[in-house]
Amino acid sequence: MADSSSPLSLQPCHWRHHVFPSFSGQDVRRTFLSHLLKEFRRKGIRTFIDNDIRRSQMIGPELVQAIRESRFAVVVLSKRYASSRWCLDELVEIKESSKTVMPVFYKVNPSHVRNLNGEFGTAFEEACQGKPEDVKQRWRDALVYVADIAGESSQNCEADMVEKIAMSISNELNSAASGGDSDNLVGISAHMREMDSLLCLESNEVKMVGIWGPAGIGKTTVARALFNQLSKNFQHSIFVENVRGCYIRTGLDRDGFKLRLQEQFLSEVIDHRHMKIHELGLVKERLQDLKVLVVLDDVDKLEQLDDALAKHSQWFGPGSRIIVTTEDKQLLRAHGINLIYEMGFPSRSEALQIFCQSAFGKSSAPDGYVELASEITNLAGYLPLALKVLGSSLRGMNKDEQKSALPRLRTSLSEDIRNVLRVGYDGLHDRDKSLFLHIACLFSGENVEYVKLLLASSGLDVNFGLQVLTNRSLIYMLRCNRTIMMHSLLQHLGREVVCAQSVDEPGKRHFLVDASEIYDVLVDNTGTGAVLGISLDLSKITEWFLNETSFGGMHNLMFLKLYKSSLSKDQTELHLPRGLDYLPRKLRLLHWDAYPTTSLPQSFRPEFLVVLNLRESKLEKLWEGEQPLRSLTHMDLSMSKNLKEIPDLSKAVNMEELCLSHCSCLVMLSPSVKNLNKLVVLEMECCSKLESIPTNINLESLSILNLDKCSRLTTFPDVSSNIGFLSMSETAIEQVPETIMSWPNLAALDMSGCKNLKTFPCLPDSIEWLNFSRTEIEEVPSRVVENLYRLSKLLMNSCMKLRSISSCISRLENIETLDFLGCKNVVNFPVEIFESSRFCHNLVMEMGGIQTPGLPGPFYFRDGYIETIPDCITRHCKLPFLNSSRPVSSNIESNFIWFDQLTKGEEWHGDDDDDE
Repeated sequence: MADSSSPLSLQPCHWRHHVFPSFSGQDVRRTFLSHLLKEFRRKGIRTFIDNDIRRSQMIGPELVQAIRESRFAVVVLSKRYASSRWCLDELVEIKESSKTVMPVFYKVNPSHVRNLNGEFGTAFEEACQGKPEDVKQRWRDALVYVADIAGESSQNCEADMVEKIAMSISNELNSAASGGDSDNLVGISAHMREMDSLLCLESNEVKMVGIWGPAGIGKTTVARALFNQLSKNFQHSIFVENVRGCYIRTGLDRDGFKLRLQEQFLSEVIDHRHMKIHELGLVKERLQDLKVLVVLDDVDKLEQLDDALAKHSQWFGPGSRIIVTTEDKQLLRAHGINLIYEMGFPSRSEALQIFCQSAFGKSSAPDGYVELASEITNLAGYLPLALKVLGSSLRGMNKDEQKSALPRLRTSLSEDIRNVLRVGYDGLHDRDKSLFLHIACLFSGENVEYVKLLLASSGLDVNFGLQVLTNRSLIYMLRCNRTIMMHSLLQHLGREVVCAQSVDEPGKRHFLVDASEIYDVLVDNTGTGAVLGISLDLSKITEWFLNETSFGGMHNLMFLKLYKSSLSKDQTELHLPRGLDYLPRKLRLLHWDAYPTTSLPQSFRPEFLVVLNLRESKLEKLWEGEQPLRSLTHMDLSMSKNLKEIPDLSKAVNMEELCLSHCSCLVMLSPSVKNLNKLVVLEMECCSKLESIPTNINLESLSILNLDKCSRLTTFPDVSSNIGFLSMSETAIEQVPETIMSWPNLAALDMSGCKNLKTFPCLPDSIEWLNFSRTEIEEVPSRVVENLYRLSKLLMNSCMKLRSISSCISRLENIETLDFLGCKNVVNFPVEIFESSRFCHNLVMEMGGIQTPGLPGPFYFRDGYIETIPDCITRHCKLPFLNSSRPVSSNIESNFIWFDQLTKGEEWHGDDDDDE
């Protein structure tokens, strides 16, 4: 057939007729044509019949319209065809309408049609008698056009020819119909463009391309749209649907399945029915010289490709394309398929459009349904399959009926969605299934390293398991912060799997996440050894009063997570009026926001505890004496305002992070911290009664120490020489010891608001960021500053006693920001800063009392133009100016100079010599 459409075009196909037949009635109407029309009817192919049209010298508008409204034209070129001016005019119209044409050479030779000789040529001369030359030329061109198209010949068996023509038209119609539907698929054009670049159809190489994504994302839809649009450009094509399902249904062993799959594959590709093969490898022998298009949909095992369908690109002829859809990215890589298109979720607007098409039959929600449509779209998590299923389930309902369906949609999956999502879960190894359930119930949204830490000794092969779940599109990682994410519907599936473990007795399940079920288990003491984890959002509960033995039966509980997702002051809490007698020994995670008692149970032995998080608790102390804490890596007791002491942490030798911020009753830090040689972060911000911390303990790994607003702290901390970030703003510290010069990793020091600090300290050359704002420092001396070659930011705003600033600052190569705003007593400001070609970022300062020669009187330069700029600035300054559309008034009360980095798109308008 001839077709004018491009390979990846998606044109709408709304045809009144499938086929327009052009023929000479006296030659074929009662013979060949009658059989062909009968076969068309049998296959449901709508054919235009001209019985009711009166013939005349010219084809009428009815025939012209019929030709234009037909998808295909079948031109039966018989001996007398060219004698009919009617037929020739039809052929011209067919050619000019760019129809897809199938020629049938019925008892004529194609060369006679092309060259207009023999009986066919004689018939043509009869028709041309008395006709203008331009008409005759149009007829000739149309005949040559159709003769050059590969068609069917009556030299073959007529019955077979009729069957072949009808089958070819039917297949093309199937493709065309799918293409028409594809035109209405939301976002399909973008997918097709991406795949077009990967397929690179102009290349003669054999290419294998993968389409990868989660279940229900639309991989099959895109693959079928591609197949329908591309198949006409290949000698042979095949769409093998649901390869995974084929494997399941056969019940054969591995080799038997491969043979069966290869038989079916070759039978369809080369149109050889009932093919039987007895050894593998026949695909290469039969297809290596053919240009084929192969789509293998929903592949889930490597053996489905290896040896059976597409082991090597050498199996197929030049220009062939093999497209594989799968949920398993590793499968594609293992097969050497590196051209992979990752199917992403639709945007919010696209998701809403998909839902509305299914629910309302149009691309947007009717008036009054917009809010409802948005909520259901969010419930579906933008997953196309779920959007279509939910939309279809609500079709025909009025607004009240749809609203009444919402509670069920919020709490349960539809059967169709569950069946699709469940396939990916069922195909996992048992350990990976367990890891999937842990994430679905406890750890979606958590940092990957945090999850690995908590599951390190679980026997789940966490590193490998996370990779498996990622490759199979069951989870994904946020690159920005390495967070594990799971689609909301997959999370729902995981929780349904857990519920099925014990439908009527929640205390016998592995995980508890539903608030009402957790309440029943804790109040009635029905928890058992089956429970591994509990996750409860305290922000969403009513007021609960629990008893002291609520966790008594859950001796295998490892993860207890009672957290507050909301900061609302109106939230309720758990109450334990008689305290708590028991917590399971196997706990690895104890996260209990606003823990309601003054201490942990005396019987609790936290030997497996990895993370202890009791923020905003009512604790006064944790426990008495030493405890086995070798597994503990993170402790967060911040905002526990009644906490008076930290327990002995001698055994917590693997502690990495200790957070005690806002513990306002804490007076001292236990000397046992000297054993925390793996401690990286120590946070004690706003411990307002803290007077000292242990000294000379040199914690080897401590990198971040925050003592901000510890207002009673007078002694500079001497806990580690490896600190990188030290923050002690608003403390009572008077001086920085010279020993800090030997700290090789110190990059940031914040002592802003330290009112007793009067001297700019000697600092190591590793410093990059300094904040001495609101201190009593009087001078920025040369001997201190000149060696700080890494310094990029110096903040000293509101240093009211500062009078002198070293000119060495201008020689610091990495300086980006200087802030001397509010330093009203500075007398000498180094003019070299303005002359420096190195300094090119931010300068903030007040100029009121400056007496430096070369700098004029007070002027303001911020967010606007200035009327007069000093010569020393305009001649030498490399500072870009931040301008605005509003000129600064010459009458300015404030005495500031502020130079800021240009915003994107602005240009430097200074002296041309500055660029030299």
